[in-house]
Amino acid sequence: MTQSAMILLAHGSSDARWRAPFEALERDLAPRVDKPVVLAFMELSEPSLETRVAELLAQGISEIEVLPLFFAAGRHLREDVPGQLDAIARAQPVTLRLLDPVGQHPAFVDALAGIIESRVHDD
Repeated sequence: MTQSAMILLAHGSSDARWRAPFEALERDLAPRVDKPVVLAFMELSEPSLETRVAELLAQGISEIEVLPLFFAAGRHLREDVPGQLDAIARAQPVTLRLLDPVGQHPAFVDALAGIIESRVHDD
């Protein structure tokens, strides 16, 4: 049986304060799903996408879904990230699948509505 994993892909920043919420998301989400979930950054931060794929391959995982933590698919998700994934797949024995960004998922609207509603009730 092939093991699979998910990489949560954030843009990246050299500011540790910017990275902290993403690192908390990785920590809090990982125990709630039934496969390995790790965080990677597209640029400006570590661990990179390439680093995370290598780590997962070393664990025997050869199928990886990449979930962009972006609201929409701009140039990075239309060109840059697919190019990164193609280069990784040419160099490594791995199947990589780029998912739509979280902001385009129907459940995102539900989650956002819940956040807005909770703010209304907090006032």
